[in-house]
Amino acid sequence: MTSLISKKSVLAIVFMAVISVCNAQNQMMALIGRSMGKVQEPTAEAVTNCVAELKRIDAMYPDSLAPKYYTALQSLNFAVSNPHDEQTENLMAEADQAIKKMEELDGADESDVCTMKGFFYMVRIVQDPAKNGQKYYLEVMRNYEKALKLNPDNAVAKQLQEKFYEGMSQR
Repeated sequence: MTSLISKKSVLAIVFMAVISVCNAQNQMMALIGRSMGKVQEPTAEAVTNCVAELKRIDAMYPDSLAPKYYTALQSLNFAVSNPHDEQTENLMAEADQAIKKMEELDGADESDVCTMKGFFYMVRIVQDPAKNGQKYYLEVMRNYEKALKLNPDNAVAKQLQEKFYEGMSQR
């Protein structure tokens, strides 16, 4: 009887721990969604504020991939659209730092890491095609191909790879 009670107690504790983790994950994603939702117009100020919020969320959830991923994604989205804006280099540094944190994270989705690395190098090419095209072309290709090999359903990697090929065919 005691064994049955202790098994039920252990199961109850495990169940409550799982619920707690799920609630924390949901709360984190809600915070990320709220932060990303504030960027109605992708101005340098709005994106910089969003990235600052994402970094605070990352500090609250240091073992989670999502805040790092969205920091990199938001920074790179601004940078690719505004390659010569005065805030672009700061946002590129934020993206680089977020990607490095993603690489160090145990259990990080390597497909997502490769996607962000490919996007980072793609932005470098957009900033200065003559100087950076040959320098980073293979890095972009390798990272997108690896991302899609690891996860063929990675929609962001597919989209970015298509944009990259489209941009290269116009040159």
